[in-house]
Amino acid sequence: MKKSTFKLAYKTLLTSAALATICLQGCVNTDEKVAVETVATGSSLKDAFKNNFHIGAALSKTQILDQEPGTLDLVAKQFNSLTAENEMKWELMQPIEGQYHYAVSDKLVEFSEKNDIFLVGHTLLWHHQTPKWVFENGKGEPASREVLLKRLETHINNVAGRYKGRIEAWDVVNEALNDDGTWRDSPWYRILGEDYIIKAFEFAAKAAPNAELYYNDYNLFKPEKRDATVKIVKSLQAKGLRIDAVGIQGHYGINYPDLNLLEDSIKAFGALGVKVMLTELDISVLPFPDSESQGADISIDLELQEKLNPFANGLSAEMSQALADNYVNLFKIFMRHEAVISRITFWGVNDAQTWRNDWPMKNRTDYPLLFDRNNQPKLAFDAVLNLAK
Repeated sequence: MKKSTFKLAYKTLLTSAALATICLQGCVNTDEKVAVETVATGSSLKDAFKNNFHIGAALSKTQILDQEPGTLDLVAKQFNSLTAENEMKWELMQPIEGQYHYAVSDKLVEFSEKNDIFLVGHTLLWHHQTPKWVFENGKGEPASREVLLKRLETHINNVAGRYKGRIEAWDVVNEALNDDGTWRDSPWYRILGEDYIIKAFEFAAKAAPNAELYYNDYNLFKPEKRDATVKIVKSLQAKGLRIDAVGIQGHYGINYPDLNLLEDSIKAFGALGVKVMLTELDISVLPFPDSESQGADISIDLELQEKLNPFANGLSAEMSQALADNYVNLFKIFMRHEAVISRITFWGVNDAQTWRNDWPMKNRTDYPLLFDRNNQPKLAFDAVLNLAK
């Protein structure tokens, strides 16, 4: 079904050089171009916040390989930090034991070096997107502790070691905790126990001695999960192992989460002497069936419901403003704590790419980022940029 066109026009006085066009997400096949007020010709996020923190984005395979026209030019202009959305996860880097696939990650490293962009490797250890063979002994039975530790060390040595001195940071461990602060019942935990995080950081420090090392997780605003993360950091520090930062995945929604809780977590992690980062920032404008389907648990897969996909044909002006307001409220907090926050990374470049279109149910139309489906800046972009004035 053809999507209808939704346009948001602003009164503006622009020079012909600064004239821009925009069509809010969901807008296709329109000949009419609408002038939009922008902060200034040539304005970029990385320049606006250069004295505050890095501004990053996650790139898909299509974008890394420059198969999405205009995106890499936009990335080079707007961002000074990058993360591979999926291409450095285990199932893509080493789908079969001993067979490593580096073509896409090599391209990303080359692009980052060419444009002087801080590059984060994501991720060395995760319970999702890891092949079954990693945890099995060849007979479909759980691998032994010794075998799994060796596989982990070998993988980290090969992947992090390949980019030694070229990738500046690694998400060493991703999502080890449940929301209540207990250990996630993953194959890593079942076979290796609590110290699998200790071993991962130990291996990573040897393979990439000059790279920053991070623990990364979602819903870290929740007090129980915050407290458990503090314990992880302290346990690493007590063993003399290096952990440079905690990554707070910012998969949020309109008026979600409680920003006071988020700010409490930023303070708690900063007090440990590590950096704090917002690593996967996006704000869904869509309703969710319940609070449990907020967050970032990708195992949730619900049936598409029309009432939960209200903007299939375009974003309303009211919701566009609400998105901008929510981003402003977040960035005000980030700027208050710029002494400990080193990076803000959006989980995607534009709304066409975002994983939010398919989670927690496939084929929804979401608008969580600062650039629309045509790589045009949105109202939220101008609102965030104005904060840096």
